Amino acid sequence: MILAVRHAGVVVTDMGRSLRFYRDLLGLRIVDERQEFGEYAETLLALDRVHVHTVKLAAGSGPTLLELLHFRSHPRTIELEREVCSVGPTHVALTVDDVDFEYRRLTQAGVPFVAPPQRSPDGRAKVTFCRDPDGALIELVEVARLAQD
Repeated sequence: MILAVRHAGVVVTDMGRSLRFYRDLLGLRIVDERQEFGEYAETLLALDRVHVHTVKLAAGSGPTLLELLHFRSHPRTIELEREVCSVGPTHVALTVDDVDFEYRRLTQAGVPFVAPPQRSPDGRAKVTFCRDPDGALIELVEVARLAQD
């Protein structure tokens, strides 16, 4: 039985640049940082002489973490820009207080967006997608405050 979603992993090409985006711009906080190598990492990841710098990040609430992975021993270049309709994991969704504010703030900081924020047809959310420094899609979701009886 699955108990919870623990984390989502995002491979990055430059940890410093990615931390400036995820930590400094988006406001996630570092909860763990490691240099992983040796027999355990090599066996688990099925990579010879692997060395990966990992940083786990958390938001203000919720148990799910975002793990950034920079493979120092197995560098890769961006092969294809993923689209939301690509097969496999395509994006990470983050809940925000005010998606319009975040759209303006991040646009001014040079973050590229797919489209301006859009209200969902059921009215329960306002959503937009931006791209991280390596082109990964990040969904920003503002949950509608529903009127109480």
